[in-house]
Amino acid sequence: MRLFRGAPEPARGPVVCLECGVPAPPTGGSFCRRCGLPYGAPPRPYRSPACPVCYRTAADDGLFASLNGGPRVDLVRHLAEHERRPVGDEEYLEGLREGDLARVGRWRVPFDVLRRYLVLGVIDGGRSRRVMHNALLTAMSQVQRWGPDAAVVGDQPELAEARAALAEVMERYHRATRA
Repeated sequence: MRLFRGAPEPARGPVVCLECGVPAPPTGGSFCRRCGLPYGAPPRPYRSPACPVCYRTAADDGLFASLNGGPRVDLVRHLAEHERRPVGDEEYLEGLREGDLARVGRWRVPFDVLRRYLVLGVIDGGRSRRVMHNALLTAMSQVQRWGPDAAVVGDQPELAEARAALAEVMERYHRATRA
């Protein structure tokens, strides 16, 4: 059953909105109460959903590649697949958290920036693009560019110490996915 010409057939099981990921109510309904699109319809081109766990953006049809190798799935099923295939040790990372910041060695960094860096290897301050500048963020850019064991000419001891602390956190966080 196709809802719209060119739209993919919804996956078996409960129907969800492919733009925002809200499941259809059990009593039925044909339009999402959050965004107004019909359930199963592809998202608007500028509103593809993004996974809050792995930061991937859905394809134009609103579906993600399955982490289990099966057919493409909606956001709700994609999030459920992360239960069996985590991107890293989230409990360890939460243990570093101090409010909106995370402590790495003797430095503090915005938690969201550290998590995105550990998952993607990208330093991103989010929508506001404002990133707190400190030794740890400089170390992130150095590790991203030259690796954790780089010998930087004219290196400052504080930056070398920050790179070592960051490398230790990276190793511990990604250990869960290698096991």
